[in-house]
Amino acid sequence: MACSFCNVSYHTWRNTPAFRHGDISHTLFPRKRLPGIALDIVEWYNMAMEYKSNHNVVYSCKYHVVWCPKYRRKVLVNGVDVRLKELIEEICDEYRTDIIEMEIMPDHIHLLMEVDPQFGIHKAVKLIKGRTSRILRQEYGWLRSRLPSLWTNSYFVSTVGGAPLSVIKQYIENQKNV
Repeated sequence: MACSFCNVSYHTWRNTPAFRHGDISHTLFPRKRLPGIALDIVEWYNMAMEYKSNHNVVYSCKYHVVWCPKYRRKVLVNGVDVRLKELIEEICDEYRTDIIEMEIMPDHIHLLMEVDPQFGIHKAVKLIKGRTSRILRQEYGWLRSRLPSLWTNSYFVSTVGGAPLSVIKQYIENQKNV
């Protein structure tokens, strides 16, 4: 028996391979075009969403994260910003967290990142802030003398769902020009 919506039999759909750990860019439904329609809703949705999976969760969790140095001091300059960018990329690679967009301003940081929901955004931000603070304060002694700790205890996080991903990326890129 074929599905009237996508014209695919139940057994064809049922026997599709399961998600495996590390798989990327899954589609949840078979890609069949309806007669006379160039791009049906399911196909459009699947192309717009990119899914990842760990052992038992298929997810797409993107977050916009912003945090500041202590007292909002403009200390992310003179090579500190370049080193900070390298450190954040290293830490995120180590914990399989994807950085979609990153912008480092003299007094704050914008990250657009995708995090495994079982790992958690709180743990990811905590690791990034903790390790970067320790390493940067070791490498740049003037940060130790100028601030009691590099980062504030707080940060801003928002899920990226209301606005299209391209709009958020554009906003983060334009922060350099403000």
